[in-house]
Amino acid sequence: MDLIKVVEQAFANEKVASYPKFKAGDTVTVTYRIKEGDKDRLQKFRGVVIQQRGATPQTRTFTVRKVSGGIGVERIFPYQSPFIDSIELNKVGKVRRARIFYLRNLSGKKARIKERKYSAVAKETEA
Repeated sequence: MDLIKVVEQAFANEKVASYPKFKAGDTVTVTYRIKEGDKDRLQKFRGVVIQQRGATPQTRTFTVRKVSGGIGVERIFPYQSPFIDSIELNKVGKVRRARIFYLRNLSGKKARIKERKYSAVAKETEA
């Protein structure tokens, strides 16, 4: 086995299996553990996923964008980060692109993403 794969498996995060499936256009809340001095605290970052990249789960990252005080803020999270406490899927967006960088140039109502609606019949067939 390759030495890199052995190291990646040693540092794999077990909580990744509990993360919801999400993609670009979805609104998520990422609870991130921040260390300040000798104290730890949890900080929530809620925004729209604008891209996911990385071929393997160990190299996978996702970018979340939110607008705070009229200024766009983007944060890149490694999927396997031990500092991620939880990821919550808030809304499932309806977009046609895998990377929605065009959202950076939009503001106000134009920056809204339509929500994908699911019927009860579709949910039963998936299960």
